[in-house]
Amino acid sequence: MKFRDFWQPLVGLYDDGEARAIARLVMERRFGLSMTDIACGAVERLDEEELDAVRQRLLTGEPVQYVLGEAVFCGRTFHVVPGVLIPRPETEWLCHKAVSSFLLRFYRNHPFSILDIGTGSGCIACTLALETSAEVVAWDISDRAIDIARSNALALGANVKVEKQDALNPPDDVHRWDLIVSNPPYVCEHEKMAMHPNVLGHEPAEALFVPDDDPLLFYSSIARYAVRALKLEGELLLEINPLYASELQTLLSGMGFSEGEIQEDDFGEKRFAVFKTCGLN
Repeated sequence: MKFRDFWQPLVGLYDDGEARAIARLVMERRFGLSMTDIACGAVERLDEEELDAVRQRLLTGEPVQYVLGEAVFCGRTFHVVPGVLIPRPETEWLCHKAVSSFLLRFYRNHPFSILDIGTGSGCIACTLALETSAEVVAWDISDRAIDIARSNALALGANVKVEKQDALNPPDDVHRWDLIVSNPPYVCEHEKMAMHPNVLGHEPAEALFVPDDDPLLFYSSIARYAVRALKLEGELLLEINPLYASELQTLLSGMGFSEGEIQEDDFGEKRFAVFKTCGLN
C-alpha cells in the first residue's frame, strides 16, 4: 500500500489537507515513520493488513486519537480510549493560566491545593501536578475516565489523587482549595448539527452536552461549590461556551465572586472565565 492509497479514501470525511495530516500522524506515531521515510517508500514495506485495519477504523469516522490510543496535551502524551473525552489544544490555556496563578502565590510558601472537576483523561490534573508543587485532586463521575486518569498519572509520574465525585452533587467543603479548574460539559443539544460527525459518533455525550433549557447546568453547581470551597482570594478557572459568556459572567458575579473576566481564545472566541473569591461562604 502506498501512502496515497492510505490517505486518499479519507477525503470526504475530511478535506484533503486534514486527511493527509491524519495519515502523517498515524505513520509517525503508530509506525515511527518520518516524512523522509514516507517519501522513500517506507509505507509500502509495512504490513498491509495492519495498515488496512487502521484505515478502516478511520473511515468509520473514529477520531485518530482513539485509533492511536493517545493524544498530546501540553507536550505530553496521554492515553485515551472511547468513552473518555479527547484533550483539546485550546484547553491547554487553562493549564498555562493555572501555573501562572500558582507561581504568583508560591512566594507565600504555603501549601497550594488544586481541584480539577471533570478530569476525563486527567490531562489538566497531571499537567498541573507535574508543573507545580501543588496538591492536585481530580474528580470525575465516569468509572472509565477515572481508570484512564489514574493510569495516565501513573505513567507520567504525576502525583494526582483521582476521586469519583459527581460535579452536580459536590461535598460541603469550606475553604479547601486555592484553585479550582474545570472544563465541564457545555455544548447545548441544538449545537449538535454544527459538530463534526467523528465527535458526535464517537466521543462521550455525557462529557459534551447539556440541555438546551439549562446551558449553565454544570457552571451553576461548580460555582455554588467553589464560592464556599475556595480559600481567601482563591481562583476559579473555567472553559466555557462562548454563546453563554455573558450569562455566565452575570451568574458568577451574582454569587459572590469579587473579581472576574471572560477571556478569548486564539480565534477570538470568548472561551475562558477567570474569577476570584474573597472567601465568602
